[in-house]
Amino acid sequence: MTHSIPRGAGLRLRSTAASFALVLLAGVSLALVSVGARAAESKEKSQSVSHIIGKEMAAAQEALKKGQWQDALKNCQAAEAKSPLTAFDKKSIYDFEAFAYIKMQNYKAALEAYDKEIATGAVPAGEVSDLKHRMFQLSAATQQYGKAIEIGKDLADAGSLKVDDYGLIAQLYFLQKDCKNSGAWADKAVAAARKAGEAPKENWYQFKLQCASDASDNAGMVSALIDLVRLTNKTNYWNSLLRLERQDERDDHNLLMIYRIMYDTGSMNADSDYIEMAQLLGDAALPGEAATVLEKALAAGVVKDEHKERTNRLLGALKTRADADKKGLPQYDAEAAKNAQGEASVKLGEVYFGAGDYTNAAAAINRGLQKGQVKHLDEAYVYLGRADVALKNVADAKKAFGGLKSVPNISPRVLRLWELYSEKLGS
Repeated sequence: MTHSIPRGAGLRLRSTAASFALVLLAGVSLALVSVGARAAESKEKSQSVSHIIGKEMAAAQEALKKGQWQDALKNCQAAEAKSPLTAFDKKSIYDFEAFAYIKMQNYKAALEAYDKEIATGAVPAGEVSDLKHRMFQLSAATQQYGKAIEIGKDLADAGSLKVDDYGLIAQLYFLQKDCKNSGAWADKAVAAARKAGEAPKENWYQFKLQCASDASDNAGMVSALIDLVRLTNKTNYWNSLLRLERQDERDDHNLLMIYRIMYDTGSMNADSDYIEMAQLLGDAALPGEAATVLEKALAAGVVKDEHKERTNRLLGALKTRADADKKGLPQYDAEAAKNAQGEASVKLGEVYFGAGDYTNAAAAINRGLQKGQVKHLDEAYVYLGRADVALKNVADAKKAFGGLKSVPNISPRVLRLWELYSEKLGS
């Protein structure tokens, strides 16, 4: 069977990543107001401005306190026109100007003022990092991405970068379509967050996901989606991940294993998924579970009108078979109890599972595993885990799914996905 990711999936990812970029940059702009306020109020006790500009600077400071930004700028410009000026005079003038420009939301002018302030050489060593951080944010907010990146890298080299700043650099590279560096800085952001005891941000992985999608790098997309599932456990990420993993799967046994995860995570959203899963379950002699799958699809209203007749016909046939299995359960149970091989008990447990009797399902499968000689150990552990999940026995479910790693020749893809599912249980 062949499968593909639905057309337009990449566009949805691109839109999401772009929206994260706009939100984050807007946040940077808003943060600058409080940063600028601290800068304007800061004073260097050991220095003061020259007497020649004392009047203008006092007037500028008073105007800043009153929120009279244009008046403050006029006084700063009047001070700048005088001479001779010391380096500290110029530093003070440009610092006040930057504050006024930030309040006026003229961030480009504020950045120019800070550039000139740094160039004076009069910024105390203890303030340089803080000033550069403001310049880093302003450069990002004014879409001067290259400049922001260079400042950010300097701050990183000096050990002065904050956790979110690493993510911002990843974002800036992403907006420049530099996926290699975006991914590298996203990794640094994740590492910095974990070191600080913080949760990584969703959009950091989104950058990596979109880059992989644009490059048709399925392995990269799978890796990013696994990280996103780990972080958020959102059904849309599960859906995208499982569709990617499914598209190259040619073995029906493994395909059904993937469908079970899709179903159990609530990430199945197309009627064709439900129908194909039901058909595979029917072929595997599990009509009870197959009927439950189709009933859920019909109840959820996801079955298209053109598929309803076929779906109801298939459901009717499956329910007839499921009813026969249910009636025969006492006989199957007796036969499995007498059988020295575990296969019969495991199959009995799967029938109980399809009938919604999870207590007997778990008990039968456990008996089968104890006896040994089970043909499909992977299915035995999966159904045991699923039964325990239904019974809300999370610890037992995790233990059952943990048994999958001991199954010889299990598909690495199937093992990875069930381990991820188990990891997120109870979260």
